[in-house]
Amino acid sequence: MNRTAAPLRARSRAGSGRVGHGWQLILADLALILFLLTLSALPTAEAEAGRHLAARAVQEKTTRESLRPKGEIAAAHALFRPVAGGPSLGEWLETQTPDPRATLTIFAVHPPGEEAAAWARAGALAAEARARGARVRTIITAGKEAEIYASLAYDAEVTGP
Repeated sequence: MNRTAAPLRARSRAGSGRVGHGWQLILADLALILFLLTLSALPTAEAEAGRHLAARAVQEKTTRESLRPKGEIAAAHALFRPVAGGPSLGEWLETQTPDPRATLTIFAVHPPGEEAAAWARAGALAAEARARGARVRTIITAGKEAEIYASLAYDAEVTGP
């Protein structure tokens, strides 16, 4: 009885390795068939639509880029906030590396009823920045508390070399 039991155990171990491959091969065959059917349907769909469907993503991206506003504000390279005892905006701008692509955007936030004060603060900072040769953009918006800060970003288009 011991002689027959050992060969049966060896046979069951050898056969167990084959059991897992059947479903994997069937699944791979089905995936390949699905891929070939989809690929063969593409020319028919393109003929019905009258244009190349594969190029649709490229066309949509080109359309989005052409519709993007030119005045988009880039991410800040450096931020300035006026603080007591700190440098003025002009002194701060002198420490920044000059670049023809750089634009200084002044953001002034004002609570309701304080629009004139926000415009005055933003105008003073803009005049100081222009005196240092910076390209300035000013954005005034309503908010809960008054605050003012400036963002230096590389978002200006430069023509030429």
